[in-house]
Amino acid sequence: MTLKEKRLSPEQPLIGKLVRELRQAMNLSQEKFAQKLGMTFPTINRWENGHATPSPLALKQIDILLRQLGDRGEALRIKYFPEGTAKL
Repeated sequence: MTLKEKRLSPEQPLIGKLVRELRQAMNLSQEKFAQKLGMTFPTINRWENGHATPSPLALKQIDILLRQLGDRGEALRIKYFPEGTAKL
């Protein structure tokens, strides 16, 4: 598959923005956020910059963190995935 054939999913930029805002809401650096999720710093960086999408397992972990934030987490979910369109 060539680079031209690779396509970003429509949700990829939104997920990256959601990850960044979630991390910032938790007052964590990319490194600390990566540790919390059991990931590496470059992985979080790629998500936030739209170069990669979290795996289904990582999305479940992100969903758990959003739920732990309560209303703030729900507000982020609605901001990026209105009307329940989130694939979390």
